[in-house]
Amino acid sequence: MLALVSLLQDMSSEMLYPVLPMYLSSIGFSILLIGILEGIAEATAGLSKGYFGQRSDLTGKRVPFVQLGYALSTIAKTSMVFFVHPLWVFATRTMDRLGKGIRTGARDAMLSDESTKETKGKIFGFHRSMDTLGAVLGPVLALVYLHFYPQNYKTLFFLAFIPGVFAVLITFFLKDKPSVHKVVAPRRSFFSFLGYWKQSPAAFRKVTIGLLIFALFNSSDVFLLLKLKESGLNDTWVIGAYIFYNLIYALCSFPLGILADKIGLKKMFIIGLSMFAVVYLGMAIGSGWYVYLVLFAAYGIYAAATEGIAKAWISNIAEKNDTATAIGFYSGFQSICTLLASSLTGMIWYSFGSAVAFSITAAVTIGVVVYFLMIKEYKEKAEA
Repeated sequence: MLALVSLLQDMSSEMLYPVLPMYLSSIGFSILLIGILEGIAEATAGLSKGYFGQRSDLTGKRVPFVQLGYALSTIAKTSMVFFVHPLWVFATRTMDRLGKGIRTGARDAMLSDESTKETKGKIFGFHRSMDTLGAVLGPVLALVYLHFYPQNYKTLFFLAFIPGVFAVLITFFLKDKPSVHKVVAPRRSFFSFLGYWKQSPAAFRKVTIGLLIFALFNSSDVFLLLKLKESGLNDTWVIGAYIFYNLIYALCSFPLGILADKIGLKKMFIIGLSMFAVVYLGMAIGSGWYVYLVLFAAYGIYAAATEGIAKAWISNIAEKNDTATAIGFYSGFQSICTLLASSLTGMIWYSFGSAVAFSITAAVTIGVVVYFLMIKEYKEKAEA
């Protein structure tokens, strides 16, 4: 059910992803204002993941956070078209990202609760596969619609509301496990989840340091798409490449999750990072649509080998009662690092060109691979 919810919600979001910048421009948003909007929205999502993940652990409840998070995002996306005032658009976009922050830790903790350490990769891989399938279907549906009704963005927002509603309805069939519930949770400040770092297992800190260093140089996928534009490919090729990447990602997540359970989550993650380094080196020195096709296929494999695997890895290290807090802590700081990464990559690209920007990212990634190879195997927490 969680996988189906994610598929429908991502379909709803990704129907709007390709057209959101164009819609915002059509109602008077400048590039600078769009950048500020996205920065505030993503920062809100990042910080709230840690807080609400901790609240989920403290209250012992998962489902209410999942329901509220998906409902907020669904309502917010459609609300954006009712008024065009910048403050309203800022509020609705932030509410959309807040919904993601509320649900992420609790949802991933539910996935962890439904698995054992022998099936973590499989469970998280299947969820990522379904989630990313939505990222394939969404843009395809948007392209088909805009082909027949060009620039009719507002109607597309209402159409995207439909799968979002179905996603929310499915969450009402979810049930919390009785064993998860605890006593009344104490009050905590919004940033109290930061204290988890000191009380977390040493293995969590070592793994998270490596993950966040990588995130600090793993800029937005937009830069890969900009590289295609820089090479002279048209918009159809660029959007097609994005859909192709998500398709490979969706197809590979489940089988690579199963393989990760057999060879180890750490080994699979290192394979994924190595693939990422190859892609960015290829982007720095390669050219031609056929080269980019291979690189985007490899990029899909990288994502399948790392995105769900990272959370599965963390859930195997953290104590069972702190699973949502641990995943929320990591996901939150990952969001902040990604924002900084995009700014850093943008500055390097502007000053020295795309080849230098991609080469630096590849070099840092190779360093992170070496770091993970040096980390000793940890003793995984016992499953309840």
